[in-house]
Amino acid sequence: MRVRFAPEGWVFILPFVILAALALLIQAWLLAILFSAVAAFLLAFFRDPHRSGSERHVDVLSPADGTVVQIRDVEDGEVWPGLTQQISIFMSVFDVHVNRAPISGRIVHYSYTQGRRMAAISHKSSEENEQNLIVVTDHRGATLAFKQIAGLLARRIVFDRNEGDMVRRGERIGMIKFGSRVDVFLPHRAQLLVKVGDKPRVGMTVIAEIPE
Repeated sequence: MRVRFAPEGWVFILPFVILAALALLIQAWLLAILFSAVAAFLLAFFRDPHRSGSERHVDVLSPADGTVVQIRDVEDGEVWPGLTQQISIFMSVFDVHVNRAPISGRIVHYSYTQGRRMAAISHKSSEENEQNLIVVTDHRGATLAFKQIAGLLARRIVFDRNEGDMVRRGERIGMIKFGSRVDVFLPHRAQLLVKVGDKPRVGMTVIAEIPE
């Protein structure tokens, strides 16, 4: 599997690579080991592996790596009209943090909300933490939404698209730095294909189907 690295990560990675090299030059072995270990961790954190998932237009791909920590019903209109099911995926610092589009379609809504920095594994983080809300409608008119939610250690939410843009299923659309969560909101007719405790893979795992 071909592995790339998210460009947002180099601002964190390169200083530790340079510090490790300098420590080696002055033979400060313990510092060299420490800085090298941090650089290796950051390289692993900002990895962006190539993923190729289902092309079926009814399939919803996971927008994030991680663990499914919550599945629940939500009130119609609580997040977006017509969306009544929620799947929450928690990303630990060991998961891929690049986010990918769950379906192909047009971004019909995008909004950013400032908020708290509580641990992303907490269910309250879905309402109270810093977050982006993205709503996508496909060529059939099927609509879903997903939230990029910052966690306790998150430094910044990155979203690479704008309202009105077209996205492709599995296409990279951003990332959340250092611990976070993604919530996916689906219509009532969607068939959920994951359960709490499952570990979906971004851009590969089909987490739901939205039938015709």
